[in-house]
Amino acid sequence: MEARPSAGPEAAEAVSPEAVPAPANPPEPAGGTARPAGRSAFRALPPTTERAGHLHALATRLKAPGGAVEEPCLERGDGGCARSALAPFFTALDGLREGTAKAPTVVAAFGNSLIAGDRIVDVIREELAAGFGRAGRGVLLVDRMAPYGGRSRTAAVSSGWQPRTLGELKAPPHPFGITGVYHLATENRARGRFKLEGEPRGTLWWLDVKGAGRLVASVDGAVLARTEPQGDGASRATSFDLPAGAKWLDITAEGEGAIVQGVVLQKDAPGIVLDMLGVPSSDASLYARMEEDALKAQLQQRDPKLMLFFLGGNESKRVEWKRTDLPTVRQDLGALLRRTRAAAPGSACLVVGPMDAVQDPHEEGKPLTQRPFLEATIQAEREVALAEGCGFFNLYAAMGGAGSLARFNQAGFMHEDLVHPRGQGLDLLGQLVSDALLAGWVNEGAVPTPALTTSREEAPDTGASGQTAEAVP
Repeated sequence: MEARPSAGPEAAEAVSPEAVPAPANPPEPAGGTARPAGRSAFRALPPTTERAGHLHALATRLKAPGGAVEEPCLERGDGGCARSALAPFFTALDGLREGTAKAPTVVAAFGNSLIAGDRIVDVIREELAAGFGRAGRGVLLVDRMAPYGGRSRTAAVSSGWQPRTLGELKAPPHPFGITGVYHLATENRARGRFKLEGEPRGTLWWLDVKGAGRLVASVDGAVLARTEPQGDGASRATSFDLPAGAKWLDITAEGEGAIVQGVVLQKDAPGIVLDMLGVPSSDASLYARMEEDALKAQLQQRDPKLMLFFLGGNESKRVEWKRTDLPTVRQDLGALLRRTRAAAPGSACLVVGPMDAVQDPHEEGKPLTQRPFLEATIQAEREVALAEGCGFFNLYAAMGGAGSLARFNQAGFMHEDLVHPRGQGLDLLGQLVSDALLAGWVNEGAVPTPALTTSREEAPDTGASGQTAEAVP
């Protein structure tokens, strides 16, 4: 297992003395609570990485206090909570730390454009891997979702594919698997080439549509697997062994019309794998476009120990535009959590609320006004998450609440649209989430957890917040 590197002397000098990382030693359990049964006795935060030290200093400068994961108790014991919402993930981390794990610990991250660029989850992935080891890349796409952007989530080289996503305004003609994306071969010999990193096997997820050509997986010209379409519209998986020492994997369409939903590449060794499943413009309602059989089969194959849901930004915007309402937001998020939890019953789940947002349109020279219904949307997501047995992390509060977006913007960490962070702004949001996850693991059972409420009654609409973003010094 990879050791998490300690921050060197140079990093120590770069970190502001005001930056306070999460405590390395958890507090003693509060009176009346008990550590969950089977909990590791050796939990302690890994040493701080150099990047984390810099980001903690940045958090201090931007007045981002961080926060804790809120999770309900799913099972009470004699002395307190015997099983909390994130227990499956925390137990998996115990196995990695103690050396008893035999397989990777998979984290599946669903969400919108906030994570689709893969930078926020990159930080979470790297922070977890630094402490618990790395087991490969997991789910990848045969090509990018647009003609631009990096390729950390895709084939290294691709041509001849048309992307379709569940975030499109009008529903595409074919259903989606858990990637929320499929790529249609628009020419014979459409190809995606993946650089291998010692993975022993791979899996091709494809859609068996009528009239589509076959797909071929090959290494150095040697065919490893070839699909045999039946034309029944089903989502299928074709697995193949990869030769030792192989450098490149090619996925090639023998004819137009073949559809690829994803490619899975990971190692057999214990460690962290984080599947980035975010799609631009998506919200909980659009994730309903995932086909049920594909959802079940692919999540069962991935066997995640934690499902993350970065949602709420588009929901709050669409409530402001009167394209939806808060009861619908509650209903759609609840349906998504129930569907995914039923498909992956061994997984924990955590809803990460939206970041700070400002109202449209933005007029130059005028103060930024907080987006109406943002705080009401956050509260709705929190209540649904806890009622469904999931944890909740308030990213808005962790980054500093009202006015935090203005501080990020003045520091140069927002794009001109004032919606999407960039650079270290994204990194900091990822650090806030990873810090909360690791502190939650260390402190599990140290503080009381609220009992799970099974009530799904809708809370009253609290209306819009009209706060004005605070001035940034």
